[in-house]
Amino acid sequence: MYEEIFQELHLSVIELPIEWAAEIPVYSGYLKELPFITGEGHSKKELYRQLIQQYQTYRAEQEEEEDEETLLSAKDFLRYYDGETPDDFSWFKQEENE
Repeated sequence: MYEEIFQELHLSVIELPIEWAAEIPVYSGYLKELPFITGEGHSKKELYRQLIQQYQTYRAEQEEEEDEETLLSAKDFLRYYDGETPDDFSWFKQEENE
């Protein structure tokens, strides 16, 4: 079930050898494409759940950064303005918002 989720996302899970802690197995692994996303648990299900949660957090942070990087303020826009008027841009709309 969890393996299918990562296959759909085109991500590979690398499962490390099972370690034993007080006669309880500890499964650990990471994503091959994003090795900083790691997880461990007492079952494969726990391991995959941790990996999914960390990946979702990572994607949410990436989307927030992309949104922040793509929006320019009017001041920044004018700093990089090269003389062409972009589609759907009007000085009158900007003045109404200010």
